Amino acid sequence: MAFISRARRAFTGPFPPCSYLASIRLSSTLTSPKLFISGLSRETTDEQFQEAFYPFGRIVEAKVVRDRATGRSKGFGFVTYTSVEEAEKAREEMNAKFLHGWVIFVDPAKPREYRPPPQRPESGPSETGFRTNKTVGWCGYNST
Repeated sequence: MAFISRARRAFTGPFPPCSYLASIRLSSTLTSPKLFISGLSRETTDEQFQEAFYPFGRIVEAKVVRDRATGRSKGFGFVTYTSVEEAEKAREEMNAKFLHGWVIFVDPAKPREYRPPPQRPESGPSETGFRTNKTVGWCGYNST
């Protein structure tokens, strides 16, 4: 019986794992007033998003990221405050809270990584003698 108790304590530790993970998530300090919010409802609008984060300080920008083709929300967004202190307050108050029926998570925004533009192959003739046409597939015979 003592073995089972020790094994349980080894896995759970002196603290509940959920609160420990939440404290790790909140322990990192903000260096920028921009926040990344994930877990948004697909129906959340920019106006609703801004209203939810307005009580914590002056907002420079609040934007729900949308799919270019469909215009639907991708389920995350960004909020930028005028100061780091306001962003920290919003992070503490809104992290793991419900917004429009969904649990949202508030984290510091990371700088956007540079991604080189995609390489496009030349549209010259291939080794089979046909030129590729991206819209149709192939077109005609190359006599050269």
